[in-house]
Amino acid sequence: MAEADPFPVTDAPAAAGNPARPPQRRRMRAVLMVLGPLLAVAGGLWYWFGQPGVVETDNAYVKQDIVAVAGEVTGLVTKVNVRENQRVKAGDVLFTIDPATFTAAVRQADAQIATAQARVTAMASDITAKAAELAGARDDLALAQANYAREKALMDKGFNTRARMDTAGHAVASARDRIAAIQAEVEQARAQMAQGSAVPGVDPAIAAAQAARARASLEVERTVVRAPADGVVTQVTRLQIGQMVFPGVPMVSIVRDGSARVEANFKETDLDHMRPGQRVDIELDAYPGLKLKGRVESIGAGTGSEFSVLPAQNATGNWVKVIQRVPVRIAIEGKSARPLISGLSSDVTVHVGE
Repeated sequence: MAEADPFPVTDAPAAAGNPARPPQRRRMRAVLMVLGPLLAVAGGLWYWFGQPGVVETDNAYVKQDIVAVAGEVTGLVTKVNVRENQRVKAGDVLFTIDPATFTAAVRQADAQIATAQARVTAMASDITAKAAELAGARDDLALAQANYAREKALMDKGFNTRARMDTAGHAVASARDRIAAIQAEVEQARAQMAQGSAVPGVDPAIAAAQAARARASLEVERTVVRAPADGVVTQVTRLQIGQMVFPGVPMVSIVRDGSARVEANFKETDLDHMRPGQRVDIELDAYPGLKLKGRVESIGAGTGSEFSVLPAQNATGNWVKVIQRVPVRIAIEGKSARPLISGLSSDVTVHVGE
C-alpha cells in the first residue's frame, strides 16, 4: 500500500491568490475613506455655490380673482339659473328677483306723468284764454282812450263837465290795470310750466315723474342678475328660491377666467437681487411632474404682518427678531395643461441671477 504524501500539492492559482487578497481589501478601504469625504464636500460646495442666482420657497399658493355677485335691489329670489362649479359667460343670467314691486312703481310713475301732462295741457289752455282776454282788454283800453279824447275836446270848448271827464279818465285807468293783471297771470302760468325745471323747457312735475319712471325701470332691469365676467360659479348654496336679497350682500361668487397667478411669500433676506421680470419655475403639489413658467410681476409693498388684522407689536421688552415674509406676485406664462384651482400649494424658484 502506497504511503500518503505529507506535502500535498494544491491548486496553483488558489494558492497564489490567497496571500494577495488582504492587501487589495485594504487598498479599497483606503480609497473609500478618501473619496467619501471628498464627495460629501463636493456635494456641499455644489449645493452652496452651484446655483448662486436662484432663490426658492414652498410658501406659495395659486390665487385667482373672485368676484362676489350681490343683488342691487331688495326682493325674493324667484329663479336660480346656475349650479355649483358651472362655467358661465359674461352676461349669462345667474338668478332673478321678484319684479312685482318695481313694475308697480313703473305704472305709478306713468300715472304721475299723465297727471302732470294733463295739468300742463290745462295750463296751456288757460294761457290761450288769457291771451284772448288780454286782446279784449286792449280793445277796451283803446275805446276808453277814444272816449276820453272826445270828452276832453268837448271840455276844451266849454261843452262838458268835470264829472264826465273824471269818468272817462277812470275808464282809461281801469282798462290799463286790467291789462296789467292779465299779463301777470299769463307770465305766472308760463313760469309754472317751464321755469325752475332741471330740464329746460319741461314742466317740473313732468320731469320729476319721468325721473321716477326711469329709476323704476332700472330697478326692474336689476331684478335679473347677470354674470359680470367669464368664469366658474361657486358658493351657489347660499342662493335659494324664496331667499330675501338685500343690496350689497353677496349671494354667489365667480372665479374669473384668466386671472390665475402665484402669490409667493419670500423671506426678506431673499429679496436683495429679486426684480420684476425675472424668470420663475413653478411646480404644483397637486400635479407632480407639471412644471409651469412664469415671471415676477411685482414685489409687495409691505410684509404680511403689516397687513394683518392684529399687527405684531415689537415695542416690548421681550422682543425677538423674526424674519419677515414679503408677498411676491408671479404671473403664469402660457396655458396650464391642468386646471389651476385657487389656493393650490406650489414651489417656486426665481432665477435672480438673470
